[in-house]
Amino acid sequence: MTAWYLQILWTHVGCVIASGGLFFARGCMMLAGLPLANHAALRRLSVLIDSLLLAAAIALTTIIHQYPFVQPWLTTKVLLLAAYIVLGVFALRRGRTRTIRAACFIGALVVFLFIVSVARAHSPLGIFAR
Repeated sequence: MTAWYLQILWTHVGCVIASGGLFFARGCMMLAGLPLANHAALRRLSVLIDSLLLAAAIALTTIIHQYPFVQPWLTTKVLLLAAYIVLGVFALRRGRTRTIRAACFIGALVVFLFIVSVARAHSPLGIFAR
C-alpha cells in the first residue's frame, strides 16, 4: 500500500478541495435563498466526496502509522471535523433563522480552514504553530 501513498495523498487533498468548495458554494446559495443549495444531487455529491475523503484519510493513517488519539495533530483534526460537521448541518439545514445559518456557515468555514492549517503544519496549533 505504501507504493500508492502519493496517489492516496493527492486523492485526499483533491477531496478536501472539492468538499470545501462544494460546501462554500452550497452555503452561498443558502445565503442567497436559492433552494438549489439542498438539491438531492448536490447532497449526494457531497456524500460521495466526503466518503472518498474519509477512505483516503483512513488509508493514509494506516500507511504513515500515525493515528488519531495517539498523535495530537490528528486528534485535533478529528475533533475539529466533528465541529465542522455540526456547524455545516446547522448552516445548510437545521438553522432556524437566516442569521443562525449565516453564523454557522462562517463558523464552519473558519473551522475548515483551521483543519487545513493543522494538516499542513502537523501541529495541533495549526497556523499558530509558526
